[in-house]
Amino acid sequence: MNLILAADKNWALGNEGGLLCHIPGDLKYFKEKTTGKTVVMGRGTLESLPNGRGLPNRNNIVLSSQPDYQAERAVVVHDLDELDAELAQYNSEDVFVIGGASIYLQLLDRCSRCFVTKIDAEFKADRWFTDLDKDERFRLAAKGQPMEENGIKYRFDIYERKEAEK
Repeated sequence: MNLILAADKNWALGNEGGLLCHIPGDLKYFKEKTTGKTVVMGRGTLESLPNGRGLPNRNNIVLSSQPDYQAERAVVVHDLDELDAELAQYNSEDVFVIGGASIYLQLLDRCSRCFVTKIDAEFKADRWFTDLDKDERFRLAAKGQPMEENGIKYRFDIYERKEAEK
């Protein structure tokens, strides 16, 4: 399973339910990586998407503890066992965890690759991710070329789980 996110210098992910900043190139990268694949998200992430429904051209799975929660264009699961049962029908290489912060942290141990848009700035935030540069379970496998949009510098990095190298 994969994970995809954008984080600032401090591994901040978001603030007040939104993204840290708007980078069109990051949104394009996200779309390229996830279109035709399966995406796993929490209820809050789903509700932050356009019209609060699953992303087009993807298999959308929403993890929510609310027993009666329903979502348009998405399958809702209520715990990790239900998630595992739903994911069994998909190739794990084609599954991307897309947020939010608590879902990332719950599923990080199941991920072999992390696609990280590293933003070369610091933002006000109330959600953070694990610092993969200091996490002994992962290594930086590919460092992207520096880019800049709207005055914001960023790059696309890929981290891989060290156990996967054996």
